Amino acid sequence: MKRRVLFLVAVFCLTVAFQVLQKPLFLIFHASTAAGTTFAEWCRVVWHGLSLDMTVAGYITALPLLLTIVSLWVPLPDRTWQRIFRGYFALISVVVATVVAVDLDLYTYWGFRIDGTVLIYLADPKEALASVGAWEAIRQTLILIAYAALMIWGYRYAVRLFTGQRVRGRLALSGLLVVMGGFLFLAIRGGVSVATANVSKVYFSPNLFLNHAATNPLFSLLSTLGDNEDYDGAYPFFAEAERAARFEALRGDRPSTGGDTVRLLRTPRPNVVLLILESFGRTVMDARVDSMPVMPCMQRFKQEGIWFENFFANSFRTDRGEVAVMNGFPAQTRMSIMKLPGKSRTLPSLARSLAREGYATSFVYGGDLNFTDQASYMYATGWQRLTWQKDLSLDAPTSKWGYADDVVTEWFGDEVLRLSASDEPFLAGLLTLSSHEPFEVPCERFDDRVLNAMSFSDACVGRMIERWKASPAWDNLLVILVADHSYPYPYGIPYNTPLRHRIPMIWLGGALASGPLTVDTYASQIDLAATILAQMEIDHSDYAFSKDIFDPTLPKFGYYTFNDGFGVVDATGAAVWDCTAGRAVEGQDSTLFDIGRTMLQSTYVDIGRR
Repeated sequence: MKRRVLFLVAVFCLTVAFQVLQKPLFLIFHASTAAGTTFAEWCRVVWHGLSLDMTVAGYITALPLLLTIVSLWVPLPDRTWQRIFRGYFALISVVVATVVAVDLDLYTYWGFRIDGTVLIYLADPKEALASVGAWEAIRQTLILIAYAALMIWGYRYAVRLFTGQRVRGRLALSGLLVVMGGFLFLAIRGGVSVATANVSKVYFSPNLFLNHAATNPLFSLLSTLGDNEDYDGAYPFFAEAERAARFEALRGDRPSTGGDTVRLLRTPRPNVVLLILESFGRTVMDARVDSMPVMPCMQRFKQEGIWFENFFANSFRTDRGEVAVMNGFPAQTRMSIMKLPGKSRTLPSLARSLAREGYATSFVYGGDLNFTDQASYMYATGWQRLTWQKDLSLDAPTSKWGYADDVVTEWFGDEVLRLSASDEPFLAGLLTLSSHEPFEVPCERFDDRVLNAMSFSDACVGRMIERWKASPAWDNLLVILVADHSYPYPYGIPYNTPLRHRIPMIWLGGALASGPLTVDTYASQIDLAATILAQMEIDHSDYAFSKDIFDPTLPKFGYYTFNDGFGVVDATGAAVWDCTAGRAVEGQDSTLFDIGRTMLQSTYVDIGRR
């Protein structure tokens, strides 16, 4: 009897120990971010993280507990039971080690612990792995193997404690094990308080990195699977009547109360080229190395065209940035509407709006548009012709993501000139890709691989635009350069701050009526669609979330989301809210916080009703 009880106690304690081990491993792996943290803070990370560590241990110990009860009534040789347990613990070890290894690396790019979002990208594993460099893959594989081996080795000693021999008083022992099950239930539940186990229970510091370090990655992943199916109730900040009233004051499609929109175009029907620039963050654009600008072309275009000084990305991922730019629809926190074809096809769409006006619409990408369901989403939202890696067949090598920007921008440059020779107006889009991890480009301008790749993409886009400038097509072109999202540069910049989401947007082309102009208005990607359509004098009344930047009667603010939180920025300051922690990260202006709450809640209410 004692050996069965000791076995279960050993399994639970070992599992907790293996979960605790993740904390110092995480802090060591992200040593640059953890620099300056004290030993006391490390201890607090471990202590506060114990709650979720024990929850995970409870789940993992639950099946061995049930099998132990079965062993009292089903006589099997010890060797058979031990094989069953070893197989179970080997599987658990590999799963836990995989989550730990993947989470350690993902945090570098995402700035939050692994959650259900990762499944969106694992639906296309080949494309997801394209972001991983060779050294990263080797390093994380070694961590996986070492961590799994340690767990398997530890569990072997626990399994040796188990015995399947018959005992007297099986009923009483079964009762004792059921009582032990009650303690496991409390561990799984997170204690006896009203609040059950959740990530916010381990948050203890105003330093979000320390809170993230205390979070158990396996719990973070499992607890968010299937999140947001109850879209209307995902973020219940306000009662529905109040939410609707608050959103009425923010929406971009509400009737204008007067005032003239600034007119920037010589003609209301120019040919439109939309260049979505992978990871072109404002901090990277402004970076210099030994006095050399990382993006000299973007800096030059900033001086030549219409420059939007206070412009923000709505998210941190391409799929969400594309929806914000092309549909005027806000990014979500832990999901991607692009992955919901039944809902994404109902969104308003810049391509669809222009197609109704007789525009031919086409989009080009040097990689695979099947990744995150981009192809089906784009066709469903009005893009008539898609050209991507499988269609290009260029005489050039491919990177892990696809063709590099130099050959794709050359092809796309020719395509725009070809389209311009036609009498049919067009909307042509391009998503660049070389400035994406693993940042492998045929260029060695800077030692830093990220800056080097960004510089390469900048040069490729610059050459393409200069070709258009030298052609008759330029006279009727409106070229819009906008990033899909930013990049965490300088390295270690917090993922939820406004600076992390600041991006460039520049309008160029002979279709512009005015010369260089700086627009100081605060706005974000969702405002682009309504702004373009307003300039072209096309109805945009179906874009509830998109505001015409140049309409003086509409509220002016930039809005973005991150993993379970939001940020709002305007001329008065910034407000950043972490929904998991239930508190402000930055700012104190209640008006800005209410704007963010209204936007986030309204986004999910809208999704639920589509």
